Order: sequence, then structure tokens, then C-alpha cells
Amino acid sequence: MDSIIESRELQIERKIFSIDLRENGRGKFLRITEDSQGHRNVIIVPMSGVDDFADAIDDVLASEPAQS
Repeated sequence: MDSIIESRELQIERKIFSIDLRENGRGKFLRITEDSQGHRNVIIVPMSGVDDFADAIDDVLASEPAQS
């Protein structure tokens, strides 16, 4: 069974995102859940890959032209 270490929830437009740091018998992981109009999608990122995952997001966002 998973235990939640830390959790945040945010609403963006019609979507609710839950970002949980969890731990189970195999270790810690990040669980990102998107809830939108009754549909749910989940991404699980093991702690060993969280830094690379965050770096990839930063890289993609850095390529976006500045918005006025």
C-alpha cells in the first residue's frame, strides 16, 4: 500500500492536477494525476528519474517564446 509523503492539487481550466510524492515497498515515486470531466490519467515517475523528468519539462518550457 502506498503512503503519501507530500501532496499538492491545482485546478487549471477544467482540469484538476494532483501531484503526490508517495512511497511503497519498492521505493519513492512521483504520481501525477490529471482529472478532466470524469476521465483520469496517471503518470508514475520513480524517484531515480524525477530530476531528469523535471529537467525535460524545463527544457521544453525554455524553448517557448516569452509571452507578453
